[in-house]
Amino acid sequence: MRIYNTMTKSKEEFIPLEEGKVKMYACGITVYDECHVGHAKQAIVYDMISQYLRYRGYDVTYVRNYTDVDDKIINRANELGINAIEYSADRIREVERILNLLRVIPADINPKASENIDNIIHFIEGLIEKGYAYPTERGDVYYSVKSFPTYGKLSKRNTDELLNGVRKDVEEGKRDPLDFALWKSAKEGEIYWTSPWGNGRPGWHIECSVMIKENLGETIDIHGGGKDLIFPHHENEIAQSEALTGKSFVKYWSHSGLIKINGQKMSKSLGNTMTIRELLDMYNPEVVRYTFLSKHYSTDSDLNDKEFALSEKHMFYFYNTLNDMNNYIKANDNGIQNVEIENSIYDNIEKDFIEAMDDDFNTVVALSNLFEICKYVNVLLKNKKVAPEMISAELKRIKEIVVKIYGVIGLLKEEPVEFIENLKEKHIKKLGLDKVKIEEQIAERKIAKDNKDWPKADEIRNTLKEQGIILFDTKEATTWGIDELYNL
Repeated sequence: MRIYNTMTKSKEEFIPLEEGKVKMYACGITVYDECHVGHAKQAIVYDMISQYLRYRGYDVTYVRNYTDVDDKIINRANELGINAIEYSADRIREVERILNLLRVIPADINPKASENIDNIIHFIEGLIEKGYAYPTERGDVYYSVKSFPTYGKLSKRNTDELLNGVRKDVEEGKRDPLDFALWKSAKEGEIYWTSPWGNGRPGWHIECSVMIKENLGETIDIHGGGKDLIFPHHENEIAQSEALTGKSFVKYWSHSGLIKINGQKMSKSLGNTMTIRELLDMYNPEVVRYTFLSKHYSTDSDLNDKEFALSEKHMFYFYNTLNDMNNYIKANDNGIQNVEIENSIYDNIEKDFIEAMDDDFNTVVALSNLFEICKYVNVLLKNKKVAPEMISAELKRIKEIVVKIYGVIGLLKEEPVEFIENLKEKHIKKLGLDKVKIEEQIAERKIAKDNKDWPKADEIRNTLKEQGIILFDTKEATTWGIDELYNL
């Protein structure tokens, strides 16, 4: 297995610190507002990576934190007139509900900054003792960036370059413009904790260093987060942790791409932020997952209606193929197992999946393979030269392995009929149609066909087609679907 390491800017063979075990951390959500689509991508990416590592046999300990103490949280809580920790607790419950809808499996440990205050204070005391940090008369504590000679090694920036881009009006007691806060003295009306330096609260960067050390140890295998966290957050984590322990902090740094909306960077100032809740009102959770996984995790995602519409078509194709497989198996299964069909792709399905995912978790290739599997299946479903019971047996084993391996990355976990119906419901709503009226028109068309009134039957079919509804006539009945979903 090879994974891309941001520190070395290259793919490296994955060799964990301890054979068979993986210690993994991903920066979680600062819970000051509703979760946006950027949070969704990061959560899905590291959920996918942790689950795939487990599938490959590793004993994974995955930690994903919650920042529940922060300037934005305090400001929002003050606006609402409630306690900041209570506000954060409510937001965390909502985050967990939303991530569950996205099929994100909870991390093994979900530490909160507010529950680690004593550990944070102890960590800061250690940095002061070693000469890497200093308190001010006002009760703040700062990290001395120039005391850490390799500062900037992750982001490939040096301190001289950084000084050119930093404000020169230094906060009171701060020795250097580059120094960052480890502990912030309390302002009036803010939540605070007692410390050796006075009442205050931790800075953002120190929280992750402490929660990693407390839950995973001094050195971990994988540290993940969005690209926007490389500097200064992850750079500062390295400086804090390696200064205190004298050991390498992280073996493999992993960063997921950022979010654009219709080609523009997503930001509140542009008014183009999108919450996960808004997204799930429009699209099925697996469609959302697929949209992110259809691009390599490290690339930026440009979200737009066209992108999601394509994802819907692809997921519909996969589930419709599964549904056709189920129907064929139900009609033709006679218990035959271990069949050998000429030119079967069965033996390559799992091997190809592993080959793709072992190459830096390449979901793009893995999903391309799924298309090829579905193409093979759809040809097999129409094969009249092979006995139906043989085809049924082949379909059963293909379905079993496909659902198993793609379930690892959080796809194909729904019942096909339910997924298809859910998609139909969402599209009917978008088209402004009424399901009951569609069924009534189909019933009216059946009467016309029974009466051999072919012009009337064709007229109804064409009317529905113009509305975006396609009909399928079989010996048993007429069914219907959303026309655009069938146009890949």
